[in-house]
Amino acid sequence: MAELDVRVRHVGIVTILDLSGRVTFGEGSLVLREAIRKLMQEGHKKILLNFSMVDYVDSSGLGEVIANYTTISKEGGQLKLLNLTDRLQGLLVITKLLTVFESFDNEDKAVKSFT
Repeated sequence: MAELDVRVRHVGIVTILDLSGRVTFGEGSLVLREAIRKLMQEGHKKILLNFSMVDYVDSSGLGEVIANYTTISKEGGQLKLLNLTDRLQGLLVITKLLTVFESFDNEDKAVKSFT
């Protein structure tokens, strides 16, 4: 079993990835990358990453989120974050990445924010 599990669901034009486990160097980052690439190939470019069930993100995992954000943005899409853990929010504040990502605590508001 992978250290990261990704469940995909669609709410209107938005694709939500419910993540559970750990987004870390190796398999965790790879699972996330492959899930997002598959969605992009299928034409889904409005992606919301739900971190409510993620218990750990390391620097490699954060790097993977950033790389996916860049890829999706270049393709004219949007990647936003939902239900950040305190630790991940702190990491984004320290690295000044919270100014780059739109993040939400409420799924409804997050979904409505996509254009």
